[in-house]
Amino acid sequence: MPNAIAQEVSLLSSSKHGLGYLTPNDWTLLVDKASRINFRKGQTLLQRGKKSNGVYLLVKGAARVQILSHSTSPEIGVGEICGEMSFLDDVPASANVIAQQDVEAFFLDRPTLEKLFELFPHLASRFYRSLATNLSHRLREWIEPKLDR
Repeated sequence: MPNAIAQEVSLLSSSKHGLGYLTPNDWTLLVDKASRINFRKGQTLLQRGKKSNGVYLLVKGAARVQILSHSTSPEIGVGEICGEMSFLDDVPASANVIAQQDVEAFFLDRPTLEKLFELFPHLASRFYRSLATNLSHRLREWIEPKLDR
């Protein structure tokens, strides 16, 4: 694995609010199958009401999640995922995600992930467990935002 990709895998795997249950081998598989996409500051990663057909894993930069019914907008950063809710229930995005600065992300589309999960069922288990934990953490932040977990 080239050094730059190894560094990115290290960033992704060490993120506090990322996909924490994935192994280094899982990350290597995902990164190998992902598409690298760049967004300029102000560009939209996800648009409310539109299907994304996959998930984004941020490698550089930060993005803001704009939820219509809330006055605050959470930020996601390096190692974090977006598009997971739409991915899980196969419906359009419930929020806009806008690049707060230039963003570099890996995009994993649904067909690619589903093929990987068929080939590697334990990867699927760790991926979905990571998503569940991540979503639980985000929900707890909304319920009690002052608690640092």
